[in-house]
Amino acid sequence: MPGRTPIVVIAPDSFKGSLSAEAVAQAIADGVKRALPQASVRLCPMADGGEGTLDAMLARGGNKRTLRVRGAALAERDAAVGLLPDGSAVIETAEIVGITDPLAMRTDVSERSTRGMGEAVRQLLDAGVRRFFVALGGSSTNDGGAGLLAGLGLKLFDADGRELDPTPDALARLARVDASGLDSRLAQASFVAMSDVDNPLTGEHGATAVFGPQKGVTPERIGALDAVLGHFAGLAEAALGREGSALPGAGAAGGLGFALHLLGARFEPGAEVVAAQVGLDAALDGADWLITGEGRSDAQTLHGKAPFIACRHARAAGVPATLLSGGVDANALARLGEHFSGCFSPAPGPITLDVAIRDAAQLLANEAEQLARLKFGD
Repeated sequence: MPGRTPIVVIAPDSFKGSLSAEAVAQAIADGVKRALPQASVRLCPMADGGEGTLDAMLARGGNKRTLRVRGAALAERDAAVGLLPDGSAVIETAEIVGITDPLAMRTDVSERSTRGMGEAVRQLLDAGVRRFFVALGGSSTNDGGAGLLAGLGLKLFDADGRELDPTPDALARLARVDASGLDSRLAQASFVAMSDVDNPLTGEHGATAVFGPQKGVTPERIGALDAVLGHFAGLAEAALGREGSALPGAGAAGGLGFALHLLGARFEPGAEVVAAQVGLDAALDGADWLITGEGRSDAQTLHGKAPFIACRHARAAGVPATLLSGGVDANALARLGEHFSGCFSPAPGPITLDVAIRDAAQLLANEAEQLARLKFGD
């Protein structure tokens, strides 16, 4: 682009198991600068509510704080949360009860709980926080959010008046829900649930049927676990005087979305929240090119994933968007091509997954360099 400095916005998600979104963005920037040393590069690391959302939300300011909470297997662990400059907090479900936690995944799904999520909220309430962003992706739990509510003071009892743990196994014996002990400070708190999932809590499109199998729910157990969540939901709704099980997003994170509905949460697409937080629209102002990407792109990318949201914002600003992902599903190329001005992978040829993960930064930089030469070459 003779005569003026090209402006390139780089807004990828993380490459899970390999590089954070910030590291991906930096690698792509390094490649662009090799080809175009004069280019103005604007980094906007993205996320969509899953793993990496905490770091993305803090990219433009704020800090992390470590809390001692219980993980999905109810063992104590240290977990990071974020405090934004405006006093809001960011809680990443994947950080506390994530599916990548080996201890959680060795524990049967019927014994996992989101109690640690409630403990995190309570500790942040103690610190004066009253506005919460809750990123709902990547959970290992399927407890209908009973743990979150129990961590905030909800009591669960069986028919003999014995208090129950907030796990699906114990909820099968649930007879009474007591909401009188819920933290009174919740009345002054507000929650934004970050999720692109619109599933209800129960039924064929609910949390257990759709997302349970990836958490270890076998086909023959789906019906029973689904019924447990439905029973809990009915009692919880009556106790709190609010409905939520049929609302869009109730089935997110194994039903954690349902509990957030009972707390009056507003649901927003995770990638849209991150885009606003990182200032994506401002970065796109006057830009010539957007590069985005993720570990693997397929048809699901077009259902609210970070690269698609970044692309949509770019197109609204009149900026062409290129997809540079670790892998691109060939069967989805036609659909992806309706939105992106080219879809690419950094692999130079047949390589193993281990090599792709190990050399991801170098491979991304090399591919970005070549794309920049193609885009702006004389």
